[in-house]
Amino acid sequence: MSGEPDGERVIAGRYRLLSPLGEGGMGTVWRARDELLRREVAVKEVRAPAGLPQADVGRMYARLEREAWAAARISHPNVVTVYDVATDGGRPWIVMELVRGLSLADLLDAEGPLEPGRAALIGAEVLAALRAAHAAGVLHRDVKPANVLLANDGRVVLTDFGIARVEGSEALTMTGEVVGSPEFLAPERALGRTPGPASDLWSLGVLLYAAVEGVSPFRQDTPLSTLRAIVDDELPPPHRAGALGPVVEGLLRKDPAGRLPADQAERELRLVGAGGTPSGGPRTGAAPFGAYAPTVVARPGAPGGARAVYYKNKR
Repeated sequence: MSGEPDGERVIAGRYRLLSPLGEGGMGTVWRARDELLRREVAVKEVRAPAGLPQADVGRMYARLEREAWAAARISHPNVVTVYDVATDGGRPWIVMELVRGLSLADLLDAEGPLEPGRAALIGAEVLAALRAAHAAGVLHRDVKPANVLLANDGRVVLTDFGIARVEGSEALTMTGEVVGSPEFLAPERALGRTPGPASDLWSLGVLLYAAVEGVSPFRQDTPLSTLRAIVDDELPPPHRAGALGPVVEGLLRKDPAGRLPADQAERELRLVGAGGTPSGGPRTGAAPFGAYAPTVVARPGAPGGARAVYYKNKR
């Protein structure tokens, strides 16, 4: 990296940073110009927190590279397109399509809770992206409103695969750790168990609940109490969800084997979006998940503070 002002920085001799688009748990996303192809792009930068051990810095950069690898292997209109991974200053920078619009988190902040039909249509597009990712062997692991972009052209785009896990890849977290936004974690992840596609479906259920109710269902004052609520507490009944309620409740079953299958959930979300009423019926033979109290350890200097905390369950 050079000492040039932000607006004059050029990454890898090609990508000129123009202005920041947003901050997240893994760094900053910039609006930039590809000087070679003469087009605007989005460039993701990671800044390691001061004092973070070098081993953790290396793991952080490996996650960033894996984000590009994960997203680049998914070809779907609801998944952000990755163009390049540039190396500059000894670290990787991800170059992506520039999606003009705003995030679902921004929309909720500006307008408040959504009507069930509108939330259902957004959720159906996110679920289409997740199904494409899962078919490619990719788990997103951080589905939340800030990572859903509502493009000016009408697309709903899932972005930020920075903590995604690719099937067959080496795990980059230490044994027992869980990475993600606490209030959106599935119970099995809060307990340190191996996640699967159903874990992303739980996170989508939390997103939909928050979109129509105005608050996520298990949020508490601390990360520890939030995780305990996710594992132990009953789902607070949604009051504004209307026809979307059965789908939300179907996605938020504690037992991952009892959650709505992705194909059924997408069909029912589109049905609600069109003004219909879904069944949301449970799978037969779904067993109760049970209650466990994990021991949570927040690692000092974890990137993104409370939005990307590391947890270790009691063994």
